Amino acid sequence: MDFGLCPSYLASDRPLGFDLAACPDSEPLGRVVFGLYGKLLPQTVANFKAVCAAAAYRGTLVHKILQGQFFVVGRQGRKEKGVVRPPPGLVRNVETVDPKAFQLRHSRPGTLSLCLAENDDDDAVKLEPEYHNVEFLVTTGPGPCPQLDNENIVFGTVLEGMDVITNIATIPTYKPAERIRQFNDFAQFIGDERAQIARTMWNRPLKTVYISDCGELKVATPSLSPSLP
Repeated sequence: MDFGLCPSYLASDRPLGFDLAACPDSEPLGRVVFGLYGKLLPQTVANFKAVCAAAAYRGTLVHKILQGQFFVVGRQGRKEKGVVRPPPGLVRNVETVDPKAFQLRHSRPGTLSLCLAENDDDDAVKLEPEYHNVEFLVTTGPGPCPQLDNENIVFGTVLEGMDVITNIATIPTYKPAERIRQFNDFAQFIGDERAQIARTMWNRPLKTVYISDCGELKVATPSLSPSLP
């Protein structure tokens, strides 16, 4: 996966239907190569590879960065919004309800994980008959993220480009003032649906970070054997 910045995405005169994949002033951040645990998690890995091979992640925003922990990519929706529309033919991933799929831990920076508890897809999208979860996160360090364990499925790790991951992790994000947080907590407590909508803006990067290209490397590599806890 190649990552980049697109300064013109935030411009007030950005045309309708702006395609991030064709950003005219893209600033490359670099390439990240992931190794995948295909033998342990064949369905999760198969879907991830299929989305990459179809270039469906291309032009997709990094829409959330929790500094010192992880960032999230792959929210679904309309492509012109910088989100993903998965290709047809993805397998039905029953690993998302299989306890054995949650064996691996988010124990180090560069862990690749399928978002389940951290999933940001709208409820309307999740109710679509052909819905497949393709949103993923990457831990950035410096330490482990035990709060993600048993809630999201670890299915790979960064082999090359950890410097790119670290660079993305330093990008500033929107953080609401304490008073706004308090109002939001109260609104959520009384069941105001606007509270959750407002929270979707929290931790959004203040620069447009996106996947500029993606695919599968056709190289002969030894199979990865993750360390089980």
